[in-house]
Amino acid sequence: MSERLRLWLERGASGYHLRDAATGEPVRWEDPRLRVVAVARVSFRPGNVDDDSFDPGRPLALVREPENKHDPNAVAIWNEERTLQAGYVPREVAADLRGDEQAVSLWRVEGGLRVLVVPANAWVGLPR
Repeated sequence: MSERLRLWLERGASGYHLRDAATGEPVRWEDPRLRVVAVARVSFRPGNVDDDSFDPGRPLALVREPENKHDPNAVAIWNEERTLQAGYVPREVAADLRGDEQAVSLWRVEGGLRVLVVPANAWVGLPR
């Protein structure tokens, strides 16, 4: 059984960097225990992503859309209250998700948003 993922979100210029909460070491976005997905291109809703509810560090909702006519594995990314949709998890990632992951807005970029997707049992903390 793998050890529980524990991350601190460390503030950067436009969002958060990742740090291992146990060791204090930086965690790269390419770490296989997590996913950092881009909400961009055709799945991106620019007017919605500019809303404060998508600010870096905010929890987000991942909502499966099995009835989606374009992709039965589609996973929409909504704000925590599920009142605004930012877009979709990229198709190549959505098919691999189990359905119980948690998501956090990580980094705002021109033309999109980067979202951290981690297992349900992961711990993600904001710096004090």
